[in-house]
Amino acid sequence: MGITHPKYKVAAVQAAPVYLDIDATVDKTIHLVEEAAKEGAKLIAFPETWIPGYPWWIWLGSHAWAVQRGFVQRYYDNSLSYEDPHAERIREAAKQNNITIALGFSERESATGTLYISQWLIGPDGDTIAKRRKIRPTHSERTVFGEGDGSDLGVHATELGRIGALNCWENLLSLNRYALFSQNEQVHIAAWPSFSTYEPFANALGPDVNNAISKVYAVEGACFVIGPSAVISQDMIDTLCDTPEKHELTHVGGGHAVIYGPDGSQLCDKLPETEEGILFAEIDLAQIPLAKNAMDPCGHYSRPDVMRLLLNKTPMSRIEHTAPPLDTQKHTPNESDFEYTQLE
Repeated sequence: MGITHPKYKVAAVQAAPVYLDIDATVDKTIHLVEEAAKEGAKLIAFPETWIPGYPWWIWLGSHAWAVQRGFVQRYYDNSLSYEDPHAERIREAAKQNNITIALGFSERESATGTLYISQWLIGPDGDTIAKRRKIRPTHSERTVFGEGDGSDLGVHATELGRIGALNCWENLLSLNRYALFSQNEQVHIAAWPSFSTYEPFANALGPDVNNAISKVYAVEGACFVIGPSAVISQDMIDTLCDTPEKHELTHVGGGHAVIYGPDGSQLCDKLPETEEGILFAEIDLAQIPLAKNAMDPCGHYSRPDVMRLLLNKTPMSRIEHTAPPLDTQKHTPNESDFEYTQLE
């Protein structure tokens, strides 16, 4: 019997979170999961930092202004930890709807309190398939988030194929892409925020460039790319923009979700940038070997004698615990161990 290739429906979310409100955004997350499952989708992907929304104030004003307006505290308090009851609700939604969820969120690490731009892949049984953190936050994001490492830069075998994920401009960096291609990635989640801030004077941040990144990723990797994208709502504008200058820097909309096939074909129509909804597409993994027959970036079309990638999968450790020397482990300090200086 030959190899079988899964065929199934995927879903990409284009929507606005209930900004800086984890309770309401988790409710909306579950609603979207249920809607996608009713349409027959087996995989649903959410935008970058869907919970509790992207911290757009970092592009609009000073850090002092953000602290004064309460954004920093609210963002921390409404970020998601894997130990939260909210996380259990999302796991249960995956299980109840028999669907795989690729969730983008601001992760609050319980041990240290640091925030990370994270992606969580949850299987249809509600169990975790993978957790990952953005390796290097982009530009102003470094004022909010810590950085990840190479330990979770992986592709994961599931009943839907081999799935990988990256956030935003991680998809632009060639070495990130090659690391996932080398693990035979078949379905890629390219999670994005919105594309309306700094438009139109910062073309590199706009939808044309970043949708092109997703499309090239699909062709270069000979894989399917699901590209969810968030929307900036009027409520978000009202929250973020307190001066005319800030209104000039962003606007309602910015939703540009896409789904591409391994030949770069667009597999569904885009929604208007201000419209919330779910994009659906049928994918057939049998298309991948046809694409790789022409160009396999880590196989017959590579030249390891000329160029190779060094991927460090060692988890980053900030604390190393060491034991004292053996001859001092059982020693009890006494007065003779210390020197004293007589004060005149």
